[in-house]
Amino acid sequence: MNQSAGRLFVLDLSGGRIFSMNPDGSDLKTLVTGCRHPDGIVLDLEKGHVYWTDMGVPDRNDGMIERADLDGRNRTTIIPEGATYTPKQIHLDSKNRKLYWSDREGMRVMRSNLDGSHIETLVEAGRGDGDRSDASNWCVGITVDAERGHIYWTQKGPDNGGRGRIFRANLEIPPGRDAANRQDITVLFDGLPEPIDLELDLENRHLYWTDRGDPPRGNTVSRTSIDGKPRQEIVLNDLMEGIGLALDVPGNRMFVTDLGGSVYSAELNGSPKRVLAYMQGNLTGVAYAKITPTEK
Repeated sequence: MNQSAGRLFVLDLSGGRIFSMNPDGSDLKTLVTGCRHPDGIVLDLEKGHVYWTDMGVPDRNDGMIERADLDGRNRTTIIPEGATYTPKQIHLDSKNRKLYWSDREGMRVMRSNLDGSHIETLVEAGRGDGDRSDASNWCVGITVDAERGHIYWTQKGPDNGGRGRIFRANLEIPPGRDAANRQDITVLFDGLPEPIDLELDLENRHLYWTDRGDPPRGNTVSRTSIDGKPRQEIVLNDLMEGIGLALDVPGNRMFVTDLGGSVYSAELNGSPKRVLAYMQGNLTGVAYAKITPTEK
């Protein structure tokens, strides 16, 4: 009988690599090297794949999405250069077998099939260089509630600008509308420092997010109920430019990465915070899964 064990998969932006480790920080292994600008990561345990976004160079419209086996082998490009501008956080809808991602300088929320086919734009926050110069149009984080048919995403705003927002909309564009002209979009939060990555705890109906920017509201992890009126609760602070976020709801814990090079763990209420790894480069996305040893 195989015993399942948790495993973290982490992106190192400065080192251009993907590494994995146990949830206690042990057994760190580099899986993939030679990544240009990795930012978002997600796992497909059903097929044994890891997907990650490559931001490319922001002013060149050359972002892409890649995939490999969980051990780093059989690397391939799923979304080619230029099909998305600057892809950031990525989410896998296992129910409908779709990939969702936010495209920062593209100012879009996008999705495709798992093989990269049928690319769609679901939200278009702006178009052209004029709109692109306004960071409040930049889409960064994303997560999906497939059961209730909702997408959630962040638009971070300028650095320390206090103009970051979190949105919710239906998975499908309403009839008669398009990605730039939707009327089903709800603003959950406005005036945030710089909201980045999102994750959903559907069991407890909570939305979590990392936030860069200045303390006390910046460099934090917050959460809110997604039922009723949103109310921000800061559960973790003192990050060094917090980016990646992954939840292990059955284990009552979260994992967080920051550009300072650390991986943290904490209970879902944020306490106690523990450093699992440090000085690992500039860390961006993180993913967690309970997998068997043979899947490592």
